[in-house]
Amino acid sequence: MKPKRINRVEQMRAEYEFDYSKAIRGRYRKRLLAEGSNVVLLDRDVATAFPDSIAVNKALRAVLEARRRRPPARAARTRASGASLK
Repeated sequence: MKPKRINRVEQMRAEYEFDYSKAIRGRYRKRLLAEGSNVVLLDRDVATAFPDSIAVNKALRAVLEARRRRPPARAARTRASGASLK
């Protein structure tokens, strides 16, 4: 026999209830700025490709590593000013 499902609200402990009237806006802002925290919003189609922030960071690190390993691009050759285009 399956155990009875309990509603999540009933399951929540009283100490987890949060009184938002006592919340302070921007309380950790200075700390986050000092630590160099960075928040980036992904477009919905990109966000659905990644299950969590760890996967996003892993993919971005792979792109950065590939860029480091790629040889630098050559400069495009230009024709001499007197050369004809024929």
